[in-house]
Amino acid sequence: MLNSTFTAPDLTTFTGLNELGLTAAGQHLSETKAEILCHVTNPDPWCRTCGEVGVPRDTVIRRLAHQPLGWRPTVLVIKHRRYRCAYCRRVWREDLSQAVAPRQKISRTGLGWALVGLVCQHLSVSRIAEGLGVSWNTANEAVLAEGQRLLIDDPTRFDGVKVIGVDEHVWRHTKSGDKYVTVIVDLTAVRDGTGTARLLDMIPGRSKTVFKTWLAKQDERWKQGIEVVAMDGFTGFKSAAVEELPDAVEVLDPFHVVKLGSEALDQNRQRVQREQYGRRGRKDDPLYKCRRTLTTGLSLATDRQKTKLENLFKVAEHEPVQLVWSVYQRMVDAYRQPKPEIGRWAMGQLIAEIGTKVPKGLPELKKLGGTLRRRRTDILAYFDHVGSSNGPTEALNGRLEHLRGIALGFRNLAHYIARSLLEAGGFRPGLHSHS
Repeated sequence: MLNSTFTAPDLTTFTGLNELGLTAAGQHLSETKAEILCHVTNPDPWCRTCGEVGVPRDTVIRRLAHQPLGWRPTVLVIKHRRYRCAYCRRVWREDLSQAVAPRQKISRTGLGWALVGLVCQHLSVSRIAEGLGVSWNTANEAVLAEGQRLLIDDPTRFDGVKVIGVDEHVWRHTKSGDKYVTVIVDLTAVRDGTGTARLLDMIPGRSKTVFKTWLAKQDERWKQGIEVVAMDGFTGFKSAAVEELPDAVEVLDPFHVVKLGSEALDQNRQRVQREQYGRRGRKDDPLYKCRRTLTTGLSLATDRQKTKLENLFKVAEHEPVQLVWSVYQRMVDAYRQPKPEIGRWAMGQLIAEIGTKVPKGLPELKKLGGTLRRRRTDILAYFDHVGSSNGPTEALNGRLEHLRGIALGFRNLAHYIARSLLEAGGFRPGLHSHS
């Protein structure tokens, strides 16, 4: 039995022309594209100057790229009528503002399809241009401008931000020009357990001045609402946060703290390797064979890995590596404690010990101890603000790497920033219903 809600076929409704103020009058299908002949549904022949009824003068054909139907480029062929006022001699055309933005070659529906494809479906600009049947430049400029207007320039986008993360990001792997940008990420939803991180902004360069200038441009009330700033070990970010966000707490996140420990362990292993063998590690050298096992958390190590470590540490010359390895394992264990207060105590004890009781002949451990001692407050602050980790910022960096792969690289930083914000700015839920 047929559903009673079925109606007669209507090309205007099916192609979404009714939302653009247009009515379909005909169609022409070919293997490469579909053309829909249409006209303005409600023409307005009244003169805006004197109010008299205009006389039709002629008809101009305007072609607009539209949302593809059946993965075939669709073109709207609009019969655009012109009028002339018999009284004041003014000439004007029918209003198409409902169907297309000024000086645009893509209908509003087609532009909406392209934006959803870019943000929700992660389509490349090349694929969007192919679907619309326009050039790459036309698609890129139109979609980025619409995304900037509708999403990025939204004045409420920064509302509710309490926790931010800051990190550097390499956007171009070439020698010419500045290849770094500073990435600002909203971590509030991660801290509260209500969602994922979202990209707030990207600024060319990486320095204290870059981050400080960005913070200085923000609304004073917004800055007063920032509670936590998660960051890596770069002191420039900390100095900028202290000066511009005096009420916020700076947190050196676990990812970068543990990374400091793993780097010290790796440098120590390499030094001992050179002292013992007089060369870099080779595949059959014990220290080189265990390089990955050394940085594995002991609680996650397999029996085979534990056996390899036991055999490695039986060699007296490997004792320096064992000492640094034990410190690294204590750092990892502190962050894995189920109770934050226990983890805070364990990390505090470790920092106190390696800050004053470092054996001679361990320059890597001495350097690590000095760094941890200088940033002690920021490191321990994490245990008072669990969830305020910069780890999600690193995850966003991975998404941006994926974006760069989809686009086969970027040459224009402005385009890269706009595409990155659309990719990782948290706009997908709002557009997903239209995808």
